[in-house]
Amino acid sequence: MDGILPIYKEAGMTSHDVVMQLRRILRIKKIGHSGTLDPDAQGVLLVLIGKATKTLPFLEDTDKEYIATMKLGIQTFSDDTSGAVLKEAPIVPITDFNALLKQFCGVQTQLPPMVSSVRMNGRKLYEYARNNESVERIPRDIHIYEIEALDDKQLKFRVACSSGTYIRSLCVDIAAKSGNLGCMDTLIRTRVGRFTLDDCVGLDAVANGNFSLVPIRKALAHYPQFAYEPISDIVQGKKITLSCEANEVAILDRDEVMAIYCREQGDQFRCVRGLW
Repeated sequence: MDGILPIYKEAGMTSHDVVMQLRRILRIKKIGHSGTLDPDAQGVLLVLIGKATKTLPFLEDTDKEYIATMKLGIQTFSDDTSGAVLKEAPIVPITDFNALLKQFCGVQTQLPPMVSSVRMNGRKLYEYARNNESVERIPRDIHIYEIEALDDKQLKFRVACSSGTYIRSLCVDIAAKSGNLGCMDTLIRTRVGRFTLDDCVGLDAVANGNFSLVPIRKALAHYPQFAYEPISDIVQGKKITLSCEANEVAILDRDEVMAIYCREQGDQFRCVRGLW
């Protein structure tokens, strides 16, 4: 069983919980996902099954879209309302929420939250946080493609952004820009790449057999795809000769993607990743 399974993650469980349940339901150990969703968040979780676990770096688009709400007047340990309150302050009213949000469009740097899986010095930030250890966080480049207000009263907004963007940190920054303390209140991931909420199934549906996997070949359709003989050269990771214009290609055997190859020099290609 190999392919991509868009899952609707419910609030109250971690992304790892979803993977563990799917391993039990499908009786497959080789399962991963394309991006962690916070336990209180819900929405699209892209699950990779079997050989598809090797395809993550080669998927065409892992940008995300979210709908979030903010809470003003408090700063929390985790940058959302599930964390311990560290500081409180009077709320400065926001007169034009949409105009405030528009200031965050474009490329910018973002400081990842301490309660996150970003690695520093070989350890995840949340491991430092759990042990009350301090560590210098390094700002990361992100891109906000679109952002718009959906409800001024609830401080609800939609944002389309690059992979690696933390909406909790974005909420903190938006609040600060308005002269407030603030954090994220609720979060729904509505899209990962080309996969939306409409493409998702719940764990109950999977348990009842009501699901289908997106084939690896379809997920990698953005690569030019070529059959190659002898396929044993591909399995052994040998360099091959191809006459084509593309610099990266998918090699097929019986309509299944066996490997990703890239141009090394001239018509010679080398193996980047085997998918057998």
